[in-house]
Amino acid sequence: MTPPRMLYLQSGGPTAVLNASAQGVIETARKLGVSIYAALDGLAGLLDGRLVNTDLVPDEGIARLGYLPGGHFGVSRRMVGSYEEAPEDWLRIRDVLQRHGIHYLLVNGGNGSLGCAERLADFEARTGYPLGVIGIPKTIDNDLMGTDNSPGYGSAAKFLASTMLEVGLDMISMGRGRVFIMEAMGRHTGWLAAACGAARRKEGQAPHIILLPEVPFDADKFLAAVDDNMARYGQCAVAVAEGITGPDGRFVTEANPSAIYGHEQLGGVGSWLAALIKRERGLSAHVAQVDYLQRAAGHLASATDIEQAYTMGCKGVEWALAGKTGLMAGIRRLPGIPYRWDVDAVPLGVVGDQEKALPPEYIGADGFSVTPAFLDYVLPLMQGERMPVFRHGLPDYRRIEWPAV
Repeated sequence: MTPPRMLYLQSGGPTAVLNASAQGVIETARKLGVSIYAALDGLAGLLDGRLVNTDLVPDEGIARLGYLPGGHFGVSRRMVGSYEEAPEDWLRIRDVLQRHGIHYLLVNGGNGSLGCAERLADFEARTGYPLGVIGIPKTIDNDLMGTDNSPGYGSAAKFLASTMLEVGLDMISMGRGRVFIMEAMGRHTGWLAAACGAARRKEGQAPHIILLPEVPFDADKFLAAVDDNMARYGQCAVAVAEGITGPDGRFVTEANPSAIYGHEQLGGVGSWLAALIKRERGLSAHVAQVDYLQRAAGHLASATDIEQAYTMGCKGVEWALAGKTGLMAGIRRLPGIPYRWDVDAVPLGVVGDQEKALPPEYIGADGFSVTPAFLDYVLPLMQGERMPVFRHGLPDYRRIEWPAV
């Protein structure tokens, strides 16, 4: 008897633990007697019929998968619109699925990808082809609705806070008069920049200022805060989200519009702030745009984050095989100490194309800091280490070869 077959795909930006979800999918499928194909380059690969067969890779290779950062099957920003918008895409997908006997789809992605999964949950009604669709959450931005946190965020937060902690010590060793600006991702939400606040263990430590999209940027207040920190501590370290906006709601920096999701292409806010400080205060600032670094640091992944990513992949397979569809596996924080969590079944309609902002109770009254409540939230997500195997002094990130279908 032919085993049931599922298709797994990774979509959107990678994370340090995205492949842990893939490992959870494949290992759970093997235990349950399910065949797993994966699409190369996400939805773009599905539309083109570029699939690989994970069943032919030995267990040792799959066990190594969870240690690899990035999206090991390849990701893309390609989305699929509604049936009315793009019927030809739906029919191409139907043809690919039908050709390989696939009746389950696992979409591992963020807001836009899960919005696409929500649309595809209506696949049978639109095309006549039976298809169960389950979403597996992923994003370093931590802006998914319906889940306490998003797999990928805990590791990115750990990397950002660790980097800020180390930079702060470096600044102290260099003496007074130093300004440092670290630009984190975060188009509309400040979860990543806020995570830098975990580095500040006592008064006067970096970061001294945190700039969030949820707080309109006021240049005069910002410069006054820089003045205050320079006077009190002789230095000022700033963590800034790429998407901070002015009082008019527009991004303070904005490059050419991008065709991807219709979003503007952002970046350079750190340099923009450095120019402002130089012009108004005559101070030079060192700028670091961490960009891919914050999502690629597998050597500093959070063990909690890895466990959650893996579990979400496991649940995806179990739920699909049980006949569930139109759901995302979400994380529910349980009350009390120590930190505990469970898995919730979240309708994709709650998640897709939505964004969860940093709540007001996590933002300091001065608008430049985070509260103890935020630290209580984020610190458990950063706990634990699972170091990769090292080879020749570097993490052993040799790629796995997947047999093409």
